Amino acid sequence: MSETIPSATPNWDEDLALIIAAAVAAGDTALGYFRRAVDVRWKNEGRSPVSEADLAANDILSTRLLGARPGYGWLSEETDDDETRLTRDTVFVVDPIDGTRAFIGGKELWCVSVAVVHQGLPAAAVLYAPALEELFQATHDGEACKNGETIAVRDPGERLHLAVAEDLVKKLHSPYRERIERVPHVPSLAYRLAMIADGRIDGTIVKKNAHDWDLAAADLILARAGGALCGLDGLPLSYNRQIVSHGFLGAASGQALPSLLAATRALEDH
Repeated sequence: MSETIPSATPNWDEDLALIIAAAVAAGDTALGYFRRAVDVRWKNEGRSPVSEADLAANDILSTRLLGARPGYGWLSEETDDDETRLTRDTVFVVDPIDGTRAFIGGKELWCVSVAVVHQGLPAAAVLYAPALEELFQATHDGEACKNGETIAVRDPGERLHLAVAEDLVKKLHSPYRERIERVPHVPSLAYRLAMIADGRIDGTIVKKNAHDWDLAAADLILARAGGALCGLDGLPLSYNRQIVSHGFLGAASGQALPSLLAATRALEDH
């Protein structure tokens, strides 16, 4: 019989403290490899790099988190999927380094992403960007914070500052496309969502095949900052399913989201 977590609802503030400490330890370890020669291998038929820093950070996270919460499930980009997670109400969803290509290239836009997902929804979340000295956090019933200060999405103006791939911008319909100020490429998807949460940009379009570990922590932080990440149907995402990848997604402040989703739906026809 598989181990199960207690039926009582966990204390999300305690879980938040746990994942913050683990993320900082993992991120600071990864920072020790940053801008140094690191061993890199390729996975997913040569499409995705993984460095020794990713694996070292993953080891720290799994040891600390599962050591403290042995009844929780585990889903990490750098761990072979164990579908016993599907039997657990509560799961750690982890990306040890979101933005590995940036990390390998010496760019600072990478972060450790850790979420506690309960019954399919994020309940506690942290993003730690050690090269930038930034830490984002939230619980499902608390404020979103960056370095201890409350953050919030901004009210969009007529010009929308969007993080959108150049090839997608060209496919958007003309009236909407003309409103866009395209933000330079942000290599970490989780960090891109955090930029919406703290009001630096208005939104982003997420291409198909983003995974739970890219999204879960940033999703909660964005939601608690007054924004939303959702599918093109406008519904919130569900995590810890058997299939952990997603289709086209939109993320923005509440006011900017409807028009962004409407514009993005047309992309499915291309």
